[in-house]
Amino acid sequence: MRDVAIVAFAQTAHRRRTDELSEVDLLMPVLHEVLGATGLKANEIGFTCSGSADYLAGRAFSFTMALDGVGAHPPISESHVEMDGAWALYEAWVKIMTGEADTALVYSYGKSSPGEVRDVLTRQLDPYYLAPLWPDSVSLAALQAQALIDAGDTDEAALASIAARSRSDATANPYAQLTGDVPAGDHLVHPLRTGDCPPIGDGAAAVVLAAGDTARALCVRPAWIRGIDHRIEAHSLGVRDLTDSPSTRLAAQHAGAFERPVDTAELHAPFTSQEVVLRKALGLGGDTRINPSGGALAANPIMAAGLIRLGEAAARIHRGESDRALAHATSGPCLQQNLVAVLEGESAHA
Repeated sequence: MRDVAIVAFAQTAHRRRTDELSEVDLLMPVLHEVLGATGLKANEIGFTCSGSADYLAGRAFSFTMALDGVGAHPPISESHVEMDGAWALYEAWVKIMTGEADTALVYSYGKSSPGEVRDVLTRQLDPYYLAPLWPDSVSLAALQAQALIDAGDTDEAALASIAARSRSDATANPYAQLTGDVPAGDHLVHPLRTGDCPPIGDGAAAVVLAAGDTARALCVRPAWIRGIDHRIEAHSLGVRDLTDSPSTRLAAQHAGAFERPVDTAELHAPFTSQEVVLRKALGLGGDTRINPSGGALAANPIMAAGLIRLGEAAARIHRGESDRALAHATSGPCLQQNLVAVLEGESAHA
């Protein structure tokens, strides 16, 4: 086993629309910033992995164009996942753990503004029974929220308080899309109001991973990945209990999250009701700071929001604001796929 850490993190300022920018234009500043933070050059990166979705771009193999942001020369060892960048980070972590690389650059991006996200995400659904009905992502999240209310796990006032806390915390985040006092708004799909749902926007993020002494040389206080795991729920929503997330709990168990308390948790919960599910599955109490960055309710660039949760948790460790943090990423309807990582600072490692 090797010690692997996140040693640098960068992200864009997330915006509702970036019509004037291509994916490469969106990525270039982030890639320059994250490499500049470590002093590494492109030819010193052992492995490069990206996460994105062709559905957002509307064309096949769209990620190959984004490679222009990395550079065509010198040749690189490269891979791509059709998933959130958190899963690209997982692949890069595996690459380093096997000894095939000592450093890795991971990046992800999403431009949601050109299309109708609620319709695009229906393509994730079971193609035979569910997708033909065209239930959009907000309607499915509303089913989950109503199930939680019916079970007595939450109510509309509690959901509104989650939104208020998240966007209040986001005032300290210069990259957030929504900050401050955001009204709850009208019901978008009952019981979810506008304030319970994430903003639609464009953004990108990148991290650098490194092993052992290389990580210590590149970063004053590396964020060591003590455990990381991902699990998947059943594809059919009809066979799942939407008020719980066994896959999150199992991933957290295998990542070592329950061995000791965490002081910070960056949860990828695009809807307020999903934070309720995740807090229960992860056993998070009042002593844990939840989404101090504002979370996905403040900025939700699809395919990058999960990687940002890992990056934000790591950044708090880099700054000495956290010693042991949990980061979570999700993909699919109603928390279908879940990844959990536990990060620790050097003091906790010692």
